[in-house]
Amino acid sequence: MCNILRHSLVLLGITLLGVGGAEAQSVVHRSEFICYDRREDARNDERTNIDKYIALRPTLQFESEGMIRAVYEQSIDVPAAWNDYNAYMHVENVGADFVVFINGVQITEPYDEFTPIDIFISPYLDQGENVVAVAVVDEPYMTLLDEGLEQPRREQFENCYIFAQRRLAVYDFNVRMLPDSLDRFAQLRLDVVVDNSFSTPETIEVGYDIYSPEGKLMEYSVNGLAMEGFTRDTLRFTPYIYHSNPNRWSAANPKLYDLMLYIKRSGIPWEYIPLKVGFAEYGYNDKGEITLFGEPLNIVAKSYNAAVDKKSTESEIRALKKQGINTLRPDYPQPKWFYDLCDRVGMYVIDCAAISSPSTALDRSVEGSPANAPELLDTYLARVEAMYWRAQNHVCIIAFALAGDESGNGYNLYKAYELLKSFGDARAIIYYGAQGEWNSDL
Repeated sequence: MCNILRHSLVLLGITLLGVGGAEAQSVVHRSEFICYDRREDARNDERTNIDKYIALRPTLQFESEGMIRAVYEQSIDVPAAWNDYNAYMHVENVGADFVVFINGVQITEPYDEFTPIDIFISPYLDQGENVVAVAVVDEPYMTLLDEGLEQPRREQFENCYIFAQRRLAVYDFNVRMLPDSLDRFAQLRLDVVVDNSFSTPETIEVGYDIYSPEGKLMEYSVNGLAMEGFTRDTLRFTPYIYHSNPNRWSAANPKLYDLMLYIKRSGIPWEYIPLKVGFAEYGYNDKGEITLFGEPLNIVAKSYNAAVDKKSTESEIRALKKQGINTLRPDYPQPKWFYDLCDRVGMYVIDCAAISSPSTALDRSVEGSPANAPELLDTYLARVEAMYWRAQNHVCIIAFALAGDESGNGYNLYKAYELLKSFGDARAIIYYGAQGEWNSDL
């Protein structure tokens, strides 16, 4: 962070920590979800009944022509009951790159406007009144990574919120429906990461039920898990889902199963997380083709980013399908509802990290392009990791792109490829700008 920006924030009474410091640990890379208090609300995405959910609409405090372009603030009240909860803040649709502060202390590094972010904020909250601030910043190095990227101007801070989970709760999940070993029917692969943030041993019950596209209950289970204090553990559910082959998901047959994930304590349901699951198995072959159930996909692709709202986006996607388009290639991570739409309507997606640097793409010298600037490695890895984890459970995603097609190549994109490979996903990792180098599967 430059000295001018640091000085300006100090004058405003805001403490600015160093870039790359401990504050970066507050950003969490996981599936994008919230927890509902009631099953019916989870089905309908009804958030008004969630006890510990706060919509964020910070108001403008000032604007400037300097490197701090604006500061927005909102006061929130944190009752004593939140002591037994972990609080998270979700931010998107700021309209520019930004930094987040709580009670005057920086808790994130400068973050790009294109990738929704989830932040663990409990360590920074006090009981009673707290001030959440979002400072819009103009960092020169950020513009080098965002060249040519444009986002529709949605309502500012749309879908920004704070919600709190119990300190014994689902932290993340990975869900797939894949063919069994003899290709007779589907097997559900549901891994649930459970977090115990208490210092004492605790026991939790994790359950799920899954319904076919026709509404038939296919399977359910509740398993208990005993955990030591300050630990995370994973529960794995692997039931067979019979009579599933007619429901194999594709762009032409976008059938989805309804899965409800929930937790119990002493037999009482606590939190519900609704999921849509498709039966599909993606991969790629040595001919450079993406495969579905082992067969090459006939991909007809188009570059496309979500429109200003869900209704307009659905209309545009359906129109593209009628034109024979079956695959969308966005330029950066999209709103969650975009992937939900593609799951439901039937459209393949090659997801892409928010990295675009065409103006320096041909310069392969050290520091000649962002891709070869070692000081930007953490930024590259954070953007790629955020792209992957928040949406990887969506059945519409058939591959992952490291960056825009003409963003150069070098150390940072090599390491980004290695990071994605380490997650063990069978889907292809694509970077067309690799130009035959090893950091692209196709």
